[in-house]
Amino acid sequence: MTDNAQPGRVGYREIADDLRRQIDSGELPPGSKVPGENDLTSRYGVAQLTARHALDVLKTEGLIVAKRGSGTFVREFKPIRRVSPDRLRASNSWGSGQPIWATDIGTRPRTENVAVDVELPLTSIAEVLGLDEGARVVVRRRTYVVDDKPVQLATSYYPEALVAGSAINEINTGEGGAYARLRDLGYEPVRFREELRVRMPREAERRALDITQDTPIILIVRTAYTADDQPVEVNEMVLDSAAYILEYKFTSQD
Repeated sequence: MTDNAQPGRVGYREIADDLRRQIDSGELPPGSKVPGENDLTSRYGVAQLTARHALDVLKTEGLIVAKRGSGTFVREFKPIRRVSPDRLRASNSWGSGQPIWATDIGTRPRTENVAVDVELPLTSIAEVLGLDEGARVVVRRRTYVVDDKPVQLATSYYPEALVAGSAINEINTGEGGAYARLRDLGYEPVRFREELRVRMPREAERRALDITQDTPIILIVRTAYTADDQPVEVNEMVLDSAAYILEYKFTSQD
């Protein structure tokens, strides 16, 4: 296509397909510079808007990234493999003083923008946690970042009456994180329930994750329960779909 392109006969999807082929084949390896709008306009004989749309397609797919003042490059980022239920086993992670994501495979994210507040919860959160009207929750918000790129937003809710005075109210919860602190309080989480859905991002999520409006996010809502089925945490996680592979392990044994 590149050598035989003629004006008016190539659309943005064909250009995106051609560039994607070059990326998949290694002709454009990770970290290499992708032809810019002007180069594509000349090479394929198309308008600049068509070239821009082609690049936007690949950005949406997470294949290329724009670096301000430098150009557009093939993404070097390797997806994080989020392995469940390994990451929630106490012996693998928080029970041995490690963060939950220590069991994930791939580049380890760092935590940024941690904020802790006490708030009245939404009705949906209050119902899951079994709270009475007017009861408040401790809310922990944070962002996970890899190579300076946000990959996940997380918001956890804990009954205020249950975690009052503990390190869960602090920016640094200590070794093992919040689940280890819940165990210290006598509310060790032993059972988890996760709900997963895929949707388009809300504007605040799009900005926080630095993704385009047409890049879907993965929403995971996890509820943690004690041995006697008391809910002790609701965690809402918003994942950049281009950054993660979700792996689930099952057994046929009861």
